[in-house]
Amino acid sequence: MAVAGGVYRVETAAGAVDATLRGKLKQGRRSAVVVVGDRVGMRRAPGGRCLIDSVHARATTLVRRTRGGREFKVVAANLDQLFVVASMAQPPPSTTIVDRMLVMGEAGGMKILLVLTKVDLPGGRPRADALARDYRQAGYRSVCTSVVTGEGMDEFARLAASGSSALAGLSGVGKSSLLNRLDPSLQLRTAEVGRKSLRGRHTTVASRLVALPSGGRLADTPGFSDVTGVDVAATDLAGCFPDFRPYLPHCRFRDCLHLKEPGCAVLQAVGDGQIRETRHRSYRTILEAL
Repeated sequence: MAVAGGVYRVETAAGAVDATLRGKLKQGRRSAVVVVGDRVGMRRAPGGRCLIDSVHARATTLVRRTRGGREFKVVAANLDQLFVVASMAQPPPSTTIVDRMLVMGEAGGMKILLVLTKVDLPGGRPRADALARDYRQAGYRSVCTSVVTGEGMDEFARLAASGSSALAGLSGVGKSSLLNRLDPSLQLRTAEVGRKSLRGRHTTVASRLVALPSGGRLADTPGFSDVTGVDVAATDLAGCFPDFRPYLPHCRFRDCLHLKEPGCAVLQAVGDGQIRETRHRSYRTILEAL
């Protein structure tokens, strides 16, 4: 499935076809009806055009805040795993942003892996080692990569060959470069990070599900330039932190928000060093936004 300008490239048993939405599906909808990874029903219209007339229930979803920050929208569906991509330099990593994207993956029901890019650049290796260690404690696996030297690319290719996946990361962290390394025939556009802003420019303008030569499929989605919120209820947020989960049943209050409540097992674990303070700080920041 590829999505661009209201035209949907749909894979069928007979091959890929271009389709548009049936009018009734569009009525009353302000967000995308069909996204990358959706399973749809189609029919032939007079003149031979293919029309999408139904969308099957989604097993998993990747959701982000829309431009302007007032609503959320699904950008990919039915994916098995989410690769959260973080650059180790140009731009430098932000654990707050990484944690928000991890919550997006957890809330969407996907398996999550951290992909740490640009480890070949100055300062990249020590940052990658520190982040990998910290997130291992939080329950996440990391792979350190460089599209320049090839480090970690075999491991990343092997992981990407399993099922269907999505890449999530801010613009400029190297998502398109990773895909180009996995399949050079894609020739996806990339852009240098601005020297002053240290932020990437959007190079992916349409979403599509790419079949990889080694197996598996990867959704290439536009950069996440707005990750100021996540689509999860405040009472469910703690469950999106795997390092919190072992302690949640032991809080004194069932509706504990893990901020300053007495008898909070999560706060006790933070105090004991079982949960990193940076993770709890991210939790508080996300909770305040909710």
